[in-house]
Amino acid sequence: MYHFSHRTGDMTLNALTARSEQLAVQGVRVHALNDSNPTHAGLSVHGADFRYAARARGSEEARRALASFLSVRYGRVVDAERLYLLDSTSQAYAWLTMLLCDAGDRVLFPQPGYPLIESICALTAAEAVPYRLRYDGSWTIDYADIEGQFSRYYDTPHPVKAIVLINPNNPTQSYVKAEERARILDLCEKYGVAIIADEVFYDFPLDAFPGRSRFVGESRVLTFALDGFSKMLGAPDVKVGWIYVSGPSAEVTEAQRRLDMIADDFLPMSSLVSREIPPLLQQADAQTARIRQRCAENLAWLQNYLVSDTSGVVSVLRTEGGWSALLRYPASIDDDELGLALLEQAHAMSAPGYFFDFETPGYMAVSLLPESSSFRYMMEETLRVLESLLF
Repeated sequence: MYHFSHRTGDMTLNALTARSEQLAVQGVRVHALNDSNPTHAGLSVHGADFRYAARARGSEEARRALASFLSVRYGRVVDAERLYLLDSTSQAYAWLTMLLCDAGDRVLFPQPGYPLIESICALTAAEAVPYRLRYDGSWTIDYADIEGQFSRYYDTPHPVKAIVLINPNNPTQSYVKAEERARILDLCEKYGVAIIADEVFYDFPLDAFPGRSRFVGESRVLTFALDGFSKMLGAPDVKVGWIYVSGPSAEVTEAQRRLDMIADDFLPMSSLVSREIPPLLQQADAQTARIRQRCAENLAWLQNYLVSDTSGVVSVLRTEGGWSALLRYPASIDDDELGLALLEQAHAMSAPGYFFDFETPGYMAVSLLPESSSFRYMMEETLRVLESLLF
């Protein structure tokens, strides 16, 4: 059995609560003498007939609608009872570090990568430990690095409790490949490590290898798959994310028992937000397709443009999926010098590789989302500034 954090320890019901639940099962209405919920007294702004039914995992109606939609999109059965609705995948990371880690326990995360995991781990008293991705025509996961971390901290007071797999990763835009998945599952089984799979960019493939797949429903090890509306709808202001729990049955049961407590402490998603989930789902397929097409068109133009550039100083790395691409330029160019030149000459703010913990200079992440005319102009300006620093 997986060893969860002590934050969610003994949750034995006291005698009063246990008996009240028995009576409720028998159909006896139990009056709560200290009930201070105004909706139960007909005093809610929603009106006298409104009844607030708290569900730690989120609205049952919304979860069922979401599970039905995701079953079609994911191509596998999604059980509404294993879904947790929350405000964002960032919140999901925080809940999961609370669930899995005591203070000082470790979570592995990918580098290069978006600088979020370290911050959330610091806020929840876990320790974030990087593992490397390597590029050789495509990005791959360094298994030796992962096993070295698992082994180094195994049987210590603060072992590795979870590994974060971002599928596809940002900014490398690389999916977890079939062979990588199999080897990581072997390692997680061997060392008792849970998987947190962030799959918010999964439905935006570009130049993906065959054999990619989601971690939703993974049964070999305890797995928490994250997704949300922010990317699916192209709406960062729509703060709806979710966790899907899967793995060995006994571990899933215990994980959900403890995750229910965390969800209840932080209160369920607002009913005002929950009721918008079903109608928003009706727009999801069209929005995802629209974003995917924009990214594909801009990437195709960028690849062709760089191939036709006679200077040959800039290339675009293989972009398997997601919303951005990585430019590679000579490491002799100082990233900050380039960034300042872009600000002064093109009024453009760059995202150099060191923002994402690249080991060497010479990388820049560029968004594939802008309208084509704007994207093409800014890429032409970026190349012009780059060449001016070399020639």
